[in-house]
Amino acid sequence: MIGWAVTFLVVAVIAALLGFGGIAGTAMEAAKIVFFVAIALFLISAVFGVMRGRSPRL
Repeated sequence: MIGWAVTFLVVAVIAALLGFGGIAGTAMEAAKIVFFVAIALFLISAVFGVMRGRSPRL
């Protein structure tokens, strides 16, 4: 998912360099949304992983 955020960021930077302000703004917003969703899913996964714990190996 972070790959998608980086892809949108690259598209936004290229569009901004070429002068396409509307496309750059839209791509930047999409990159931010995807990035924060990825961070939220990571944190949720980490919390559930800590809560579940590991059973001791015998």
